[in-house]
Amino acid sequence: MSDQMVEILITGIWETLYMTVFSTFFSYLFGIPIGVILYITDKKGICNNRIINFIVGVVVNIIRSVPFLILLVAILPFTRLIIGTTIGSTATIVPLVIAATPFVARMVESSLKEVDLGVIEAAKAMGSSSAQIIFKVLLPEAKPSLLVGCTISLATILSYSAMAGFVGGGGLGAIAINYGYYRYQGDIMWITVVLLVVIVQLFQETGLKLVSKVDKR
Repeated sequence: MSDQMVEILITGIWETLYMTVFSTFFSYLFGIPIGVILYITDKKGICNNRIINFIVGVVVNIIRSVPFLILLVAILPFTRLIIGTTIGSTATIVPLVIAATPFVARMVESSLKEVDLGVIEAAKAMGSSSAQIIFKVLLPEAKPSLLVGCTISLATILSYSAMAGFVGGGGLGAIAINYGYYRYQGDIMWITVVLLVVIVQLFQETGLKLVSKVDKR
C-alpha cells in the first residue's frame, strides 16, 4: 500500500469520526426533547396528551420509515441551503442528524419507560413539578439506559455515514466506494471494512465502561 493511500485512509478515519460524533451529538440534542415529549404525553405519562403524542409519534415514524439513502437524496436542496454544498463530510451531517433524530427519540422514550413508576409517584407525592420530575427523576434514573442507547446510536450513525459515500459524502464509506467499488481495489474495500468494525468496537467498549461507572443499581 502506498504512502498516499495510507494518508487517504487516515483522513477517512478522521472524517468518519467527525461525522459520527457530531451527528450523534446533534441527534441527541434534538432527540432527547422529542423522546421526553413522547414519554410524558403517553396515556400513562405525567402530561397525558393524546393529540400531541399522536402527532409527534406519526412524524417520528414517517422519518424513521424512509431509507437513509432516499432521505439523503430527497433533502439535498435543504442540505445545500444549510451548508452551502451537498458534498463532503460536513454536508453529510445534515441528513445524518435528520435520519438519526427519530431513532434517538424512540431510544430515549424506551429508556424512560424503564424507570420505576414508583419513583415517579414518590416524586409526585412530594409535590414535584413536571419539570422537576423530568430533570431530577426521569433523566437521572434513565442515565445508564440512555448511555447504552447512545452506544447503539453511534454504531447506527456510523453505518449511515458509510452509505453516504454513494452520493459524495466523505469518510471511509467514500473511500470504500471510490477505490474498492469503482476502481476494483478489493484490498482497500476490506481495509475500510476492518477499520469500520474497529471503530464500532471502540465505541461499544467505551460506552459499556461508562455505563458500568454510572450504573449504581
